Amino acid sequence: MSIATNIKKTLDNAEKLNETLNCFLTIEREYATRRAAELENSANENQSLRGVAIAVKDNICTHFSQTSCGSRILGNYQPQYNATAVEKLVDAGAIIIGKTNMDEFAMGSSNENSAFGTVKNPWDTTRVPGGSSGGSAVAVASNVVRVSLGSETGGSVRQPASFCGIVGLKPTYGRISRYGLVAFASSLDQIGIFGQTAKDVAEVLQVIAGRDKHDATTAEMEVPNYVAELEKEIKGKKIGVPRALFGEGLDEEVRNSVEQAIDNYRSLGAEIVDVELPNSKYSIAVYYILATAEASSNLARFDGVRYGFRAENAPELREMYMKTRSIGFGAEVKRRIMLGTYVLSSGYYEAYYAKAQKVRTLLKQDFLNAFEKCDVIITPTAPTVAFKIGEKSDDPLAMYLSDIYTASANLAGIPGISVPCGLSAEGLPIGLQLAGKNWSEDVLLNLANVYGNEFPLKAKPKLAITDYKIV
Repeated sequence: MSIATNIKKTLDNAEKLNETLNCFLTIEREYATRRAAELENSANENQSLRGVAIAVKDNICTHFSQTSCGSRILGNYQPQYNATAVEKLVDAGAIIIGKTNMDEFAMGSSNENSAFGTVKNPWDTTRVPGGSSGGSAVAVASNVVRVSLGSETGGSVRQPASFCGIVGLKPTYGRISRYGLVAFASSLDQIGIFGQTAKDVAEVLQVIAGRDKHDATTAEMEVPNYVAELEKEIKGKKIGVPRALFGEGLDEEVRNSVEQAIDNYRSLGAEIVDVELPNSKYSIAVYYILATAEASSNLARFDGVRYGFRAENAPELREMYMKTRSIGFGAEVKRRIMLGTYVLSSGYYEAYYAKAQKVRTLLKQDFLNAFEKCDVIITPTAPTVAFKIGEKSDDPLAMYLSDIYTASANLAGIPGISVPCGLSAEGLPIGLQLAGKNWSEDVLLNLANVYGNEFPLKAKPKLAITDYKIV
């Protein structure tokens, strides 16, 4: 099948499913068709992602399309440049087919906070897909594309990967450039990758990983051959189990599936050892102090002066600021800005923000101690399967607890991956999480690939393209 034919079919499928799933904010038919024609007429056939259709979360800058961050305050804002990750994908021959729906400014765990409507889970459209990268997860789970880009601040790739039954990788902080990723919490934000398989993720990571002169936080680290590492023998690999995290608050079906996955890894030759993460119980509190503090600073730039939405009928500057931000931002973003401003305010900085930074250091040390005994740590990705739309909307704390297993990896800066490991009685996917040492994405992808090959999910989403093999 020619690249042009494949892309046309992909675009048709995206438009067809988007009517129900609402996973795309824009579908770039004109741009993608033009790119397909350019590739077919190009003599360069050695590009590793030549003709591969990819969806990109709408907080990652693209010069050919909007970058709204799921917010009315940016709306149809179109950047003048591509994010480094996007530029590398384009150079490798990939074709961006559209920008995906998301929780506003990546703030949410359910994708119900978008200014442009809720994304639906293709396994059950009455349920959330997870957030904030729910649109990118659904684009992969529904078989529109086999890979997509999302972003992570506290679990926004791994948690929706779990809810949607696909693979989701959060790399080590500094492995992928953040240049062109609209900032939420800069010390936590990262670009992550969704794929139908670990191999899909490895192929994209191979392209977009590495040092970037535009991003001082990227590391001068060698990028291994991730694809070549996928089939390595896992016999002898040590997998740590923090038993204390398998207790109260964890759904019984999720616990049983992850326990079975641990037994499955043991049957494949891995060694299972017990480890402790004594400060992980503080991870949600620490995360929501630090993330909101950074958000209150980063989002101060959206004031109606330089770009984006500006409120009308506000003749004075202060009134214009207030009206623009009160109309332009949604409820969850306002909640986090106010919380972040509070913890940074005079009299509370030492009590909250400074103390949270100290506990963050303890969390990092916990992982260093645990990794002296093991290669990776296994936990559930999320405490439950995908919940009903609206179920937790009126209880922010319950919603925040959806990130209880994922936020600690962001705080420590270590890589993590979510892998499908089972189905609930209602036929909803369950994910396991593997967290590794800094720069050990190759180990995580190897363990994920072997598990996925040996123990694939026995079911597919109810709402997905089934009559078409995507490229």
